[in-house]
Amino acid sequence: MNELLLIGAKGFWCGCAAVGFAILFNTPARALVAIWVVGFVAGIAKFGFLDASIGFGVIGSTLFAAFFVGVFSNPLSKLRSVPDIVIAIPSLIPLVPGVFAYRAMMGLIKLAKYDEKHYSSIITDTVYNGVMTLFIVCAIVLGLLLPLTLMRKVEKQ
Repeated sequence: MNELLLIGAKGFWCGCAAVGFAILFNTPARALVAIWVVGFVAGIAKFGFLDASIGFGVIGSTLFAAFFVGVFSNPLSKLRSVPDIVIAIPSLIPLVPGVFAYRAMMGLIKLAKYDEKHYSSIITDTVYNGVMTLFIVCAIVLGLLLPLTLMRKVEKQ
């Protein structure tokens, strides 16, 4: 029960982060509730799939969370009379792999110092964090593009 409460709390804060990002870039007020809902769903999906009992990794859970963002942003955008990207993009912000990108950049800075004793471990960690960042960003893009593209094709028919 505590794990579900923790996942719910993380989802709540993901929704708040999405709304904060939307406000920062002057998103119409009529879309803020929908952005919070989609950000909440993305947070629940990401941290729910990351749970040890389900066993998805960070890349798979981010892929599914981005997919849910794409699925939920389309109908909510029609309700709020805004383009689906206005709801989808702020809702994806909590999924961005900030820690991995930060560690990759710090590893590159450490490599510039050329510490001969720890060079191989630094380069291994840096490459790992860089590749994880790349794969997570690709999962976000793929997870968002699939449902949005399919829904637009269905709407045109």
